[in-house]
Amino acid sequence: MPDASMIRYYIVGNSEWVLPTSPEAIYEMLVKRAYDFEKPELVRHVMQHLVGDGIVQRKSLNLAFSPRHIENLHAMFWSKSLDMVSLIEKDFATRTNGDNTIKISDWSSRVTLDIIGQAGMGVEFDSLENPQSTLYQAYRKLMTPSKSEKLLSVFCILFLQPKLIYRIPTRRNREIKASQQTIRDAARRVIQQRMAEKETVETKIDIVSLALSSKAFTEEGLVDQAMAFLSAGHETTAAALQWSVYALCKYPDVQMRLREEVRAHLPVSSMEEPNLPLTAIKNLPFLNAFCDEVLRYYPPVPKTVRRAVRDTLIAGHFIPKGTMFVLAPQVINHMEELWGPNAKAFDPNRFISPTGAYQRPKSNNYAFLTFLHGPRSCIAQDFAKAELCFLISSLVRRFHMELQYPNAKLLVQEDVT
Repeated sequence: MPDASMIRYYIVGNSEWVLPTSPEAIYEMLVKRAYDFEKPELVRHVMQHLVGDGIVQRKSLNLAFSPRHIENLHAMFWSKSLDMVSLIEKDFATRTNGDNTIKISDWSSRVTLDIIGQAGMGVEFDSLENPQSTLYQAYRKLMTPSKSEKLLSVFCILFLQPKLIYRIPTRRNREIKASQQTIRDAARRVIQQRMAEKETVETKIDIVSLALSSKAFTEEGLVDQAMAFLSAGHETTAAALQWSVYALCKYPDVQMRLREEVRAHLPVSSMEEPNLPLTAIKNLPFLNAFCDEVLRYYPPVPKTVRRAVRDTLIAGHFIPKGTMFVLAPQVINHMEELWGPNAKAFDPNRFISPTGAYQRPKSNNYAFLTFLHGPRSCIAQDFAKAELCFLISSLVRRFHMELQYPNAKLLVQEDVT
């Protein structure tokens, strides 16, 4: 396109795609004309196949993601964070070869699943204590296909209708159905228990209980909401935690500064003290700056796709119905036009004011695209940020972290949502 607001390109099969690159184009797509774009049918079918029909209903769930409710979850975030640290220490203590290497992807997946299970569904996955638990294994089977299964899916997607793919009685489809049913049954049992209780909102903090109080959902609708929140909230936060640990290893000066700040407010000797100032953790300046820079520099969802559902206009350009768009936080978050000449550097100090306070840079509102914007932005972004703060503070307070192979080439696997 003639200006810099959007880039038009073609992929295999001569299919045309558009990448918006200016704040104006992003604003029009995500805010002004948000309902002119939807996730493509293929993406919706894939998610429907994995987790069911749930789409997070923002209006009915606003209370669940309010600052007050998220603050009520701080104790649970911290408790699970400490559980993770304690179990890592126990793991080290049982080793006889002095090897203190862990696979952070495993631990991040387990702790974030336990958190999202309790906060979202009121279900204890028990992933940290027992990685062989029925629910954790069901979730792993549901969300982690083998490489051969991925290749088969790509082939089928290119040459068959998505709806037909998932009706084929393959081993993978049977496995998905059984795993999904296991998790849905667990959520349903909790929901039925909540429906039989009184004063649910006053006594329970999970999101399903708050959704129940809205009276906007049937029992099956609540199960769908629980599954939707599980799918949206687990993998992304687990990825953010992995990137955070990677950044701490890669930038030891950042790790040391963050450890000093966290320990100054939460000494290691007070690990198990029940009355810690948990709200203060979330408000630590450099901790917030570090988490924001991780989310900027390493967005858990580097790109997402949308399809125009009607003829529309973006940045003065006519967009025909059916045009495919790619929204790329990985691109926007690194643009020098929006973030300055050091945009491609990892630097938490961009979120620190001259007085040492935490601040958001005074750039364009659409420079930070990690959670998108507008009516379809991530409803749980404050939840995810608070969770990440607690997880990181527990790790950096207790451990010094290094990469096992610091010179190895980083291989990143990306999916599209």
